[in-house]
Amino acid sequence: MNMPAPNILSIESLDVRYRAHDGDIVAVAGVSLNLKRGECYGLVGESGCGKSTIALAIMQYLGNRGRLAGGTIVFEGQSLTNLTPKALRAIRGSRIAMIYQDATGALNPTLTVRQQLGEVLKVHSANDRETRRQRVLAMLDAVGLPDPKATAARFPHQLSGGQKQRVVIAMAFLAAPDLLILDEPTTALDVTVEAEIIDLLRQMRTEHGTTMLFVSHNLGLIRRVSDRVGVMYAGRIVEEGPTDQIIDFPRHPYTQGLLSCVPRINAGRRVYGLRSIPGQVQRLRALPKRCSFMERCSFARPGVCDGLSPELTSSGPAGTLVRCHRWSEIEVDHSLPPPGDETATESYTPVLQLKGVSKTFYLRPLFAFRRQETQILANRYVDLELGRGEVLGLVGESGCGKSTLGHVVMGLERPSSGQIILLGKDVSDVPIGQRTAEQIRNIQMVFQNPDRTLNPSHTVGFILGRAVRKLGKSRTHAARKAEIAELMDRVRLPEETLHMTAGQLSGGQRQRVAVARAFAGSPALVIADEPTSALDTSVKTAILELLLSARAASDTALIFISHDLGVVRYIADRVAVMYLGQIVEIGTVDQVFAPPYHPYTEVLLSTLPLVDSMLEQRRLRMQGELQSLSAHGAGCPFAGRCPRRIGEVCDTVPPEQIAAGPNHVIRCHIPLAELRDVPPVFRSAQYVPDEKDDRW
Repeated sequence: MNMPAPNILSIESLDVRYRAHDGDIVAVAGVSLNLKRGECYGLVGESGCGKSTIALAIMQYLGNRGRLAGGTIVFEGQSLTNLTPKALRAIRGSRIAMIYQDATGALNPTLTVRQQLGEVLKVHSANDRETRRQRVLAMLDAVGLPDPKATAARFPHQLSGGQKQRVVIAMAFLAAPDLLILDEPTTALDVTVEAEIIDLLRQMRTEHGTTMLFVSHNLGLIRRVSDRVGVMYAGRIVEEGPTDQIIDFPRHPYTQGLLSCVPRINAGRRVYGLRSIPGQVQRLRALPKRCSFMERCSFARPGVCDGLSPELTSSGPAGTLVRCHRWSEIEVDHSLPPPGDETATESYTPVLQLKGVSKTFYLRPLFAFRRQETQILANRYVDLELGRGEVLGLVGESGCGKSTLGHVVMGLERPSSGQIILLGKDVSDVPIGQRTAEQIRNIQMVFQNPDRTLNPSHTVGFILGRAVRKLGKSRTHAARKAEIAELMDRVRLPEETLHMTAGQLSGGQRQRVAVARAFAGSPALVIADEPTSALDTSVKTAILELLLSARAASDTALIFISHDLGVVRYIADRVAVMYLGQIVEIGTVDQVFAPPYHPYTEVLLSTLPLVDSMLEQRRLRMQGELQSLSAHGAGCPFAGRCPRRIGEVCDTVPPEQIAAGPNHVIRCHIPLAELRDVPPVFRSAQYVPDEKDDRW
């Protein structure tokens, strides 16, 4: 008889509060959870639900404003809540380690990689310098970093985002911790780098037997890595159990709401609609006496849900718990929500045309005897056309030139060559500061980080009022006021928000203000540069709904730049896949997400973490890392990493465009017949292959 694995971590009735200027904020309220030795436990929920606070409480990193108001945290039989600072330091790093979301912030910019990793061994072991050096190199090799010796000599700023995250992982595993806490470790990474990091964590977990607490709002990622999952809302766990059981058969309305916000990779917005959870997580001043999710819950019933707060009770299958009064009455609905109203553009009118657009940056060293230049080829001979009301998804890894192309189109950068035609007029040589008021009104941009694009000194009312005055058509004060009210209603922000500054808003609210400002003058084209990458699942869905409704209201064309293929699959009409400044594939969303693929598109799709258990995914990996944009390769830019490389021609001859279908173009040396024979990345889990179909 197999004995159950012992608990390595036990948390009982944890209560954490933060001191604010107007009283205490309840961050975690009565949370109890146990981690078994060797398992991976996932924590999911929106920002403000208390996930990261639990991780910080385990590490005893709550800061000056945070305090443990109640409960216990026991690690391997030892309480962490009453240890001396010296005893805590002996446990941190050696027996419990943490990997943070921002690898850049976790590394000291003044120390080399070797110095930082060697410091871990110096503090937590008694090895001599040479032994430490050898162990550092061995660990850098174990986490898949190329040329460990050269990497060890570099400073953090000389590494890519994926490399820095690998260094942080190496640092965490150097002391062979028993418990590893990961707080959104892949949020800022591309889908390909994310897949590599997750594979690496699984490998290290297998080799070292490490227990993991994985904090994330990405349900697909949680499904891929965790054995059990706890869903948090307003400081409490509202549902817990085996990951597959919770995701496939969610009982709590909040879990169901989170899953309804996740885009499906096998269908777009004309097949189904995403539905965001109304409202937002409330800041708690005291423990709620009733269900804290009641105001946002479509299943709430007066007289039942406004009574005493529900307890965490068994929901049937072994190990599953739910905190809801009505969970047994709620049917688990696996059908997709119906699509929203889609207004078709009556006739095709080109808004934007790019003809052979290239952008080269020239970098000169600050101190050098010779003024040698480094050329950065950010965009290479890009051809695009976008019609009124059309949504174009622009995808690819970081460093592929997506944002640069957006800046060039916007006029923030001037192209090195080629033509940019906006509404029939050539604006290639006209920077944004010299464009006419009408040209400025007709092209607007929504940036990834609204914190840096909204003036913190001004209220929302002032920001939108200025946009309406500069870009809108209203001439009187009353008309402008009505236009602002319409914008606020369109982005679903309450009127009192007009009197608040950006610092008083949540991340989702700030992004709504940025969207409202961009659509103030009913522009012909809006460029959205990663507008949802840093947002929670539910807030992300709300922003997507907002962009689509604002686009439909003014028949605005939209360039949506993202590395989230699920989001692009949902929102886009056409998709352009970019690699090292070149568009390697472009077509309708249905064409690009089904064979024939460009090999790079195929790899991107194969690395996407899925929520849907009814889909099987074929995994494919690239070789090496993204090359520098300064490389002057004569052949295909993807040749060095391509898993389907066919020979020397890939290195020496630029590939021609292949017409794979109506308006579907692939730039590749592989014959179209062979690309058509590549099996789909996704197939139904119920699919029974023909005896002759051995492509999987």
